Amino acid sequence: MTHLLRICAAWLGMLLFFPAMAQQVGAPVAPTGVQRLADVPYGPDARQRMDVYLPPNARNAPVLVMVHGGAWMFGNKAAASVVDLKIEHWVRDQGFILVSVGYRFVPQVDVMQQAQDVARAVATAQASAPSWGGDGGRFVLMGHSAGAHLVALISASPDIARQQGARPWLGTVALDSAALDTAALMRRRHMPFYDRVFGDDPAYWRTVSPTDTLAPGAPPMLLVCSTQRRDGSCTQANQFATRAAAIGGRAEVVPEDLSHAQIDGALGLPGAYTASVDAFIRSLRKAPGER
Repeated sequence: MTHLLRICAAWLGMLLFFPAMAQQVGAPVAPTGVQRLADVPYGPDARQRMDVYLPPNARNAPVLVMVHGGAWMFGNKAAASVVDLKIEHWVRDQGFILVSVGYRFVPQVDVMQQAQDVARAVATAQASAPSWGGDGGRFVLMGHSAGAHLVALISASPDIARQQGARPWLGTVALDSAALDTAALMRRRHMPFYDRVFGDDPAYWRTVSPTDTLAPGAPPMLLVCSTQRRDGSCTQANQFATRAAAIGGRAEVVPEDLSHAQIDGALGLPGAYTASVDAFIRSLRKAPGER
């Protein structure tokens, strides 16, 4: 009975924290002129698939890779909050190619294997970009929630990506992760679902912690955090940025007075928030000496 109550508490916590999980997800309706390539495989598993959104007449287009959230245990690459406004803003209005990545879930795999999935998807997209009209050398990674943790992890520890065949990318946008310092998260009071995801081994916590694995040579990162959360999202973002600066890296923090869900769903709407992400991405297009 105690075990059953713990499971119920974990799922209740996720329902409260991730209300969008109960929403019906259908195939997104791409704007006129935007082509959708659905379920492009990057591995043998049914979840190792990505959707690709192409602007009209793409030629050497930059590529934005989006990784959805969902507590590492659920989520959908085609969810409206994941892709709709991003397609409008970056694909239709700016001519980007958008790649929305699906990945395997806990408990089928562990978090490190999820990071490897994301890295493998990036490698496949980089190799495929020329056939889509994209530039394999102009990639930007983006992720929300669990997806933010995964893109931050393979950015902090580029060896994970290299081992899956991915080449360096320009930069990374992490949208509201409270697990940037995974080890510290697990040592303090936290929601029960984190125990199911990260287990009870402190050595493993450090292995999948972007803050603990941050290495020289990591790409520039933009860390967006919700000031409405009380679980340390902005604190961890600032600590990560401080550590990045100490080793000669670049990580910028953008605190937003938005909910965790709005950090994802509102990105692409006109306003200061979207403009700050645009400014970061534009800075990545410049030569290193001009940044």
